Amino acid sequence: MSPRPLRVVQWAAGSLGRSAIRGVLDHPGLELAAVLVYDPGKVGRDAGTLAGRDPVGLAATGDPADVLACDADCVVYAPGPHGAPLDDLPTVCALLASGKNVIATNGYVYPAAHGPGLVAELEAACARGGSSLHGTGVNPGFMADLMPLTLSGLSKQISHVYARECSCLAAHPSWRMVHDTLGFGKSEEDYLSALRPARAAMRALFAESLHLVAAGLGAELDEVDVDVDHRLAPADLEIAAGTVPAGTVAAARWRFSGMAGGRPVLTVEAVHKADAVRMPEWGGPGYAVRVDGRPSITLTTGEDWVSSGVAAAAAHALNAVPVVCAAPPGIRTVLDLPPVTGRLLR
Repeated sequence: MSPRPLRVVQWAAGSLGRSAIRGVLDHPGLELAAVLVYDPGKVGRDAGTLAGRDPVGLAATGDPADVLACDADCVVYAPGPHGAPLDDLPTVCALLASGKNVIATNGYVYPAAHGPGLVAELEAACARGGSSLHGTGVNPGFMADLMPLTLSGLSKQISHVYARECSCLAAHPSWRMVHDTLGFGKSEEDYLSALRPARAAMRALFAESLHLVAAGLGAELDEVDVDVDHRLAPADLEIAAGTVPAGTVAAARWRFSGMAGGRPVLTVEAVHKADAVRMPEWGGPGYAVRVDGRPSITLTTGEDWVSSGVAAAAAHALNAVPVVCAAPPGIRTVLDLPPVTGRLLR
């Protein structure tokens, strides 16, 4: 007798959420239990239609109470970047306390980075619901944390670990992501005035990866330093998310340094460009991971290393569903779980 499918809630139906819905519909071991949407125009629409598929007879809801009350094993929690990563802590705790495992795609990769108070609150919610919490994604969630840890197994006497992401947003269709979250298209003055809250949010997000890698390597960080630089568009840049006018912000480089003993031992660099072809500074799109040790290990990729970053992030979350559902209750990072893998077509 085959085990029953795991019932999955998709929380948010942006580009990643829609990809996750399609993934659930295509997976024989998963069943779509509910879809939570933020856009009032999506409320009541069929989940299959939202994801570009035939109707499946499940209407999207805009009421979190519907999700809390539904019968589900796991919530793929993908609301997208908005404010500080932990602003939604009450929602995540409510989901966990309702008995649903939560796989988050924006934060919660290593909650211990934010101190014991947060860990205690999340663990209490998990204990009430008998549930688990796992944060995942592409970066953070894979390239900035899991990949450096994996490569570190080939080296000894490690002195420094470096991970770099450079993303070209020319084909990214989300206005919210490109213009609101990243700040592209803003005047330099407006961008700088918004930088303080953005710095806090980005630090909170990437500090989790740095502390996770440090823990995996048997070390503790004293602090995380943040440095950010930006560049202006040399001309009007016509991209999928709308025009980035000449003279407005069109690229940014964030550098996060995990400090121990007065020196950086871990570094994560995140570069975002509205159009990498027109703005070649800081290198081309792709990822790089370097472990300085004996021997030193370097892995680099081009921009075509994955055909769709959004689909990869959704797949990483969905592939984790069976593993997280089978895990003991509590916060479960990549340090606690068995490897998350995909599945071969049959």
